[in-house]
Amino acid sequence: MSAAGVALMLGGAGILLAASPAQAAEVSYATECIPPPISGLPPVQGTTKVQITAPAEAKVGDEVEVVWKTVEAASKNPDVLDLEKDTVKPTGTITVGGAASGELKMEGPRQNPPIPKNSPMVLPDMKGKLKLEKAGDITLTPGAYNINVSKPLSTDTKCSPKAAVQPGATIKVTEGGGSTTGGTTTSGGTTSGGTTTTGGTTTSGGTTSGGTTSGGTTSGGTTSGGTTGGGGGQTDFEGKEISVAYACKTPIGDKNAVSPVQINAKKNGGGYDLTVKFSKSVMDSPADIPANSVKPSMEVKLGGADKGTVHVEGPLNKDPIKSGEPMTIPDMTGTYKPGATGKATLAPGVFTVKALGTTTTCTPPGNVAFSLELDTAAQPGGASGGTSSGGAASGGAGSAGGAGTSGGLAQTGAEDNGALRALALVAGTVILLGGAVFTFTPWRRLRGLSR
Repeated sequence: MSAAGVALMLGGAGILLAASPAQAAEVSYATECIPPPISGLPPVQGTTKVQITAPAEAKVGDEVEVVWKTVEAASKNPDVLDLEKDTVKPTGTITVGGAASGELKMEGPRQNPPIPKNSPMVLPDMKGKLKLEKAGDITLTPGAYNINVSKPLSTDTKCSPKAAVQPGATIKVTEGGGSTTGGTTTSGGTTSGGTTTTGGTTTSGGTTSGGTTSGGTTSGGTTSGGTTGGGGGQTDFEGKEISVAYACKTPIGDKNAVSPVQINAKKNGGGYDLTVKFSKSVMDSPADIPANSVKPSMEVKLGGADKGTVHVEGPLNKDPIKSGEPMTIPDMTGTYKPGATGKATLAPGVFTVKALGTTTTCTPPGNVAFSLELDTAAQPGGASGGTSSGGAASGGAGSAGGAGTSGGLAQTGAEDNGALRALALVAGTVILLGGAVFTFTPWRRLRGLSR
């Protein structure tokens, strides 16, 4: 090899050495993670392992990139839902010490492989930019971090150190090109992707509700009911509120719940405008709910002289609902055109909720009591023997059709008043089910998953 070639190699080696290659060190620290309030889970105690990468040396005035790699998060994805690809976004904070002070905000992309149930959380690397403004040794110590999971409902888990944490990296900053004013400017990526808070949850769902409910809360089909109407010039008919033992097919399995339902009618020509109400439905929302994300519907079951079903549905939630704000179930409306002359009964039927891309279908028992009885006169194209779908709204949540399965379903306790609250939480998905919060996930299985 020529002398020139050797000189080039040495010169190249000199350049590489002068570049001060980045250093990476792993730090472990005890961590407490607070699941989102919507989960009802207790804090999780675990260990976080982080690798911090930063240049070993730099000059005053430089802006360097710091990388946070989560080698091990403090908890696993519980045995509830498989997390989809690219639904997890971490953010965190690094404490800047030594010759400077402050906090460096770190942010990672919403990028992850699919994460199965009961498996380690896989978090993308977080990055932040640090402007060096003073000479000396600057330490970088990992601290609190949050994980946001965007589906099926945006939820956050916040994790923070529970003991002193050792620095993960040290940058030796020397005088050179920049100003020597005190302090260090820290900057991180701005949060994006629809969530301004970080953190997602390694858990999804709700809390276990006490007690069990049984199908016996509904009374016999024709032994009870509401006002008989249709004659004497009366136009408004109020049904009787009845408790319905619904068997629900949810995104995470088959469950039971009881809800109070009332069907009212207003005469409109030869037909009736129906309104279906779920009573005792006011509560505070347990999570932020986006606008236009939840829609309920029902197939009102016809009996007596008439046969078939009538589709009713409620509006989408027009405005977003913040966590802790009051929430009610909207009335569901539709139009009943009688298909037979005589006394027709109207009973709660299959109830469907579409929420944030999921569908829950709840089926009443076959002997569900009717809420309202009407004196009807057959109309052309009426309901007898078929279904009627002429509701006040159209194009909403799909009907579940006829009876669904209800055998062998795990039961979920109702509140003392025997009603469901306005929201049920299905693995983090908000669904409307009537007067009391109940949850389908057996959280007792999750409490042992502390890491």
